[in-house]
Parts: sequence; structure tokens; C-alpha cells
Amino acid sequence: MKGLDEKLIRINQSVKTKEDAIRMAGQLLVDNGNVDAPYIDSMLARNRDVSVYMGNFIAIPHGTEDGKQYIKETGISVVQLPWGVDFADDPADEKLVTVVFGIAGLNGEHLQLLSQIALFCSDIHNVEKLADAQSAAEIIDLLKEVE
Repeated sequence: MKGLDEKLIRINQSVKTKEDAIRMAGQLLVDNGNVDAPYIDSMLARNRDVSVYMGNFIAIPHGTEDGKQYIKETGISVVQLPWGVDFADDPADEKLVTVVFGIAGLNGEHLQLLSQIALFCSDIHNVEKLADAQSAAEIIDLLKEVE
């Protein structure tokens, strides 16, 4: 999968809110030089407009149209949250997420990344493998199959 790098993967993380999860995924992209810092705000704005929760314990935060100006290079971050974080807006409607994929794509490449991740994660067994992975290398090996 294009843009995947061990520096962009964090395993065994714990966050209190979906906003914290999105910020963590975005900060990895900033730290790696894929995006400028304001891109994180556009990721948060996207989630306020339309939930980035995809089902099957997966969230795929990415920036808004306005956020595209902050993308320098296509990249994908992965944050593993073994204990999960709730992405629901309504407390009565739990949407537990254990793997967050932060995406930044130049020239529409984010659409390809989104579809590849959605297809891979439509199989709950693949999500379980990602959630149980013990290293960044293991996550990369799992996602290498996605093309």
C-alpha cells in the first residue's frame, strides 16, 4: 500500500476521545512530513461533517477539501487502540474503533487508499489481525496484501 511506513504506525495506544485518536493519526503524518499541522484541524472538521467511522471497528480520518492545501506527500498512518475508543456522536449508540487509519492523498490518491482499506477491513478477520498485531512490521505485512 502506497505511503505506508513503520514511522507512521503506533501500536498499543490508548486515547480517551475520538478527537484524540484523530489528532494522534494526524500528528504522525505531520511528524513524517506528509502534511502541515493545519491538516489535523481539517481531519477533525471532516469528522464533524461526516463521521469517519467505517464500521468493523475501523475509522479512516482524512482532511476536508480545504485541507488538501496542507498535503505535501501521500501518506497513511495507523494507530492501534486495543481497548478501543467510541466514535459515536450519541452515547447510546456505541461505535467502537480499535484501528484508526489517517490518510493524506495527493491528486485524489486518498480515494484509492480509502477503497483499499475499506475492502481489506470489510473482512472482520483482517481487522482482528490488525488489532492483535504486536509490531509495526506485522501491520505492514498485513497491509502489503492490499493493492
